[in-house]
Amino acid sequence: MTDAILAQLDRLVPNIPLQVVSQGAEALVLSTQTHPYAQKSGTFIIKYRPPKPYRHPKIDAQITRSRTAGEAKFMAKLRRAGIRAPNLVSVDPNGGLIWMESVGEILPNGAVSSLKNLLWYLEQGSEAAGLLVQSQLELACRHTGAVIAKLHMNDMVHGDLTTSNMLLQEGEAYLIDFGLSSYSALAEDKAVDLYVLERAVLSTHSVHAEKYNGWLLAGYKDEQCGAYASVGGKKKYSETLKKLEDVRLRGRKRSMLG
Repeated sequence: MTDAILAQLDRLVPNIPLQVVSQGAEALVLSTQTHPYAQKSGTFIIKYRPPKPYRHPKIDAQITRSRTAGEAKFMAKLRRAGIRAPNLVSVDPNGGLIWMESVGEILPNGAVSSLKNLLWYLEQGSEAAGLLVQSQLELACRHTGAVIAKLHMNDMVHGDLTTSNMLLQEGEAYLIDFGLSSYSALAEDKAVDLYVLERAVLSTHSVHAEKYNGWLLAGYKDEQCGAYASVGGKKKYSETLKKLEDVRLRGRKRSMLG
């Protein structure tokens, strides 16, 4: 399947060496050192939405164009708002292509420094370095919580907050993958964002989930009630946390009912 998609992509960006990073249900993510037009060097990330054979071609083209353009606009607005995310390089809505600058680092074990991989890597630290490792874990979570708070204070919702969709670079957290993102001033929508993250942490870091989620929320609170206090951050934090309790309760009820 990937080979067929790469053949389609080669027609859109011919003679560009590509390396597959990941493949999801909607898009293929690739990396390259080459851009056909940008006068920049370094690593580029390409997000490609291939045609879906199960949809009518005209409808599929319309959906691809709309979602690609919408995600690119969202990314551009993030940067204008000072929220850390990959720099948008170029976009081809008709082709389903978004080019962006690469963010994140490579960990000593060769993994990309997503929050998930970083937590897993640091969890393997020796007991002798336990306090240092715990400090690194806490900082990573708090920095991630802070960037989510900035997102929400700008009435933007990620829609798919997982520890894989957050990258760490030089101690700072960056958000990625905005295919499900939207704009909303509702505390309910922001609470759902946080709940999705809580559940993601529980599923991938179950042993330490309570501690990690506590640090994430602490960073979220510090940013909203500190940096954004003068623009209603404390009030919005209280509203969101109240809604988060409601969302958690609904989640527990669904679990009990199966």
